[in-house]
Amino acid sequence: MKKHGSAVWKGGIKDGGGTISTETGVLDAAPYGFKARFEDGPGTNPEELIGAAHAGCFSMAFSLILGEAGFTPERITTRATVTLEKAGEGFEIPSVHLDVGARVPGVSKEVFQELATKAKEGCPVSKVLRADITMDARLED
Repeated sequence: MKKHGSAVWKGGIKDGGGTISTETGVLDAAPYGFKARFEDGPGTNPEELIGAAHAGCFSMAFSLILGEAGFTPERITTRATVTLEKAGEGFEIPSVHLDVGARVPGVSKEVFQELATKAKEGCPVSKVLRADITMDARLED
């Protein structure tokens, strides 16, 4: 299975802007830019999209793992805080923090923590944040 996201950017870093779209159309030319990323401007930014993807992936993985252990969650709420920091001449994402709250009847605190850790480690987005990133780049006319 392969899923696609795309972006178009026009102009310079501070005066330019872009749009982000997803294959499903949930995001369709959603605006993003410097002000949305580094200031308090309108639009989205890559870090909040990574956070939303990580929170969603983790919540689904946790639901699966809880179910495999015989528990049915009534609710899982996950907030992923993606940290973007200046590093040398550029920026990096050194960490993501998952803040998870869940209502799971019948599970002990110890088992809950064990299964949450398993979900964090097994979530595909957690894994991609440690992945080898490949690229094809071409200069267009």
